[in-house]
Formats: sequence, structure tokens, C-alpha cells
Amino acid sequence: MEFLTHLPNLTAFALTLMLTLLLPRLMERLHLPGPVGYILAGIILGPNLLAVLNPDGKVVNFFADIGKLLLMFFAGFEVDIDQFNRARRKAATFGLLTFACPFVLAAAVGATMGYPPIACAVIGAVLASHTLLGLPIVKKHDLMGNEPVVATVGATVLTDMLSILVLAICLPIHVGGFEPAALVIQLAWLAVYVPGVLWGLSAAARWLLGVLGTSKAAHTTIVLLAIAIAAQVAEWIGMEGIIGAFLAGVALKRALGNSGREDALEVISQALFIPVFFITAGFLVDFKLFFATLRDQPLLVIGILAALFGGKWLAAQAAGRLFGYQVAERSLMFALTVPQVAATLAVALVAYATKNPAGQRLIDEPVLNATVVLVIVSSVVGLILAERAARGVAAPAVTSPPADGAPPSTGTRVVPP
Repeated sequence: MEFLTHLPNLTAFALTLMLTLLLPRLMERLHLPGPVGYILAGIILGPNLLAVLNPDGKVVNFFADIGKLLLMFFAGFEVDIDQFNRARRKAATFGLLTFACPFVLAAAVGATMGYPPIACAVIGAVLASHTLLGLPIVKKHDLMGNEPVVATVGATVLTDMLSILVLAICLPIHVGGFEPAALVIQLAWLAVYVPGVLWGLSAAARWLLGVLGTSKAAHTTIVLLAIAIAAQVAEWIGMEGIIGAFLAGVALKRALGNSGREDALEVISQALFIPVFFITAGFLVDFKLFFATLRDQPLLVIGILAALFGGKWLAAQAAGRLFGYQVAERSLMFALTVPQVAATLAVALVAYATKNPAGQRLIDEPVLNATVVLVIVSSVVGLILAERAARGVAAPAVTSPPADGAPPSTGTRVVPP
């Protein structure tokens, strides 16, 4: 099928659009989540099968990066600010639990396999974060206002920040030893960055709207500019861009409210950018590498998968029971925190590329390969679990007020008081 690798750009684009239209709907008919179809499209179009799309192509990677940022932006934008403020302690508690449980289990797996403490900490950081691949499913079932979902979305920011912070601490130690000053500087930047985005971008967006007007074109341009600035500054201070995109969503929700003018950006995001992000996740599926890793490092792969699923499940159960959530709601929290893509790959790839003066990598190739397996399995399983859990949460019609310390939730939608 070498002729497929030389298809004209428009033909390859048309083929991609066709698969992104058909495969998600096929998955839904098979009672699987639609985003699985995008990942399947990536497997088919990627370098390991038809090779229609070039995974190293600048356009594909740019679209995927924009899709990843937009996915996190809308996650922040769709959070009810008042409800988030009432649930912030729950989000922080769940964030700490869903970071700590898989982190400890994964670090223990690394230690059992003979890795040094610094590598064990990075292995833990790889598993501790998560990517909200299930948000389109949650939105489809109209559950973005559900308190456990709000707490989970808020927890995502904390887990990503902590994972990147662990990496930021481990990198200089591996290369040249521990430097307390570097850690202090990183924490100082974080303390300045988060409030700067939340309040600074809100004020800047209001000012720009007053200058440029409130047309859809101006509105969309301001949103994209805010996302780009927040993500770029996050990367400049050593954090992951998705954290900036999420915070930009929260900030612009404060500034813009539910104006409805973000609909145009959301349409193009759901039709093009976000599907491309899922497609690039499918590029990672190399069946030779997949089965070779399973054959050569079965204990490492099984241990890492067990640490992920066990740790995320323990965190969801502990937090859910503490907050009085129902079984289906706890299952949804678990499902949303299982997929490992954005921050996971960022931490793993940076750690793999980092060498000390002796030429030793921070994490070796078996760990990187196991991470690829982790991304594949967690993405597919997480989406399937999210679809099932979302249906279970959406089924009841009872609602309950969502305040910290309020009576336990007995329904799905939280009605603002």
C-alpha cells in the first residue's frame, strides 16, 4: 500500500474526515465511546498501517496540540464557577488522592524492578496525572454540572501540576544533583502564575472586548489568544501547556460568562482539532512494540497497569465515600481519571530524553515502552468505562445541593441554590 503514502494532501484530508465521521458512529452502534473511533482512525491512518498521515508532520502535530489545548480549555470553561468554588475543597482532596495513590503504587513497582529512587519518583509521576479524554462523553450526557465531575475536572489541574513539579525536581537531581534553589524558584513561579492567569486574563479579556467589540470573530480571536498566552507562559516556567489552557478556560468563564459566542470555536474544535488530537494518540499504537514489550517486560507492564487502575480506583472510592457520592458517581470519577495521554507522555518523553553526565537516561526504554502500552490501554478502557458510568449517573432524576459539608448527593445534576 505504498501508493497511499503519496496521496495528494486534499485526498488524505478527505480520507481522514471520512473516517472521523464514520468510525465514531460505528463505535457508538457497538456501544463503545465515540472517541475510540478517532483512536482507531489514527491506528489505520498512522505509520504502522496505511501511513496516510505523517506523525512527524508539522500540520498534524500543530492541529493535535491545538486540539489538546482546546479540550482542556472547554473543560475549564464549562465548569460552573460558583459550584466549583463550593466544591474546591473536594476537588483539592480528590486531586491529592488521585495523585498520591497511583504515585505510591507505581514508585513501589519501580523499586521492585530495581530502578533508583529518582527514576521511581518519575515513574510515579507518569501515572499520577490523567487526561480528560472522557469529557466529550460527559458533555453528551449533560453531566458537566454534576458535582463529582466538577471535582474531577478540578483535580486534573492539581495532578498535572504535581506531576510536572515532580519531574522538575527530578531532572536537575538526575543531571547534577539536588538544588533547593531550583525547587524554590519553580514553586515561586507557580504561585505567581496561577492567580496571574485567573485574574489577569479575565481583566485583559474584558478590556479587549471593550476595544475590539463583541462580534463572534473578535470573541473567537480573544479566546484563542488567551489560550496561546496561558499555555506558552506555562511552558516557559516549566509546566505543561494544558494547565494553562484549563486555567484560561476558568478565567474566560469569569470574564465572558455564557455569552454563546464560543459556540463557533467549539464547533470547529469538535469537528477538527480535538479529533486530530485523538487520532495522534492512535499513531502511538505500534503492534510490534506493543507485543514485544508484553513479551520482554511482562512484570513491568502488568505492575504499571495495576498501579494505575488500582491507584485511581482507590482514590475515587476513598474520595467518593468521603463525600457521600453514589456508586455510579464514584465509577465516573474513576473512569475520568484513568486515561493517560497528555501530561503522561510529556513527563515520560522528557524524562527519557534526559541523561546524566554518565549518559544514563532518567527512565529507560522498557519504561517508555510500558508507558506507550499504558496510554493505549488506559485510553480505550477509560473511554469505555466513562460511557458506562455516565449512563449510570444520568439515569436517576434526583438532584441534591452541592456544598462542602452538605448532605450526600443522591442524583446526577446539581441544581445551583
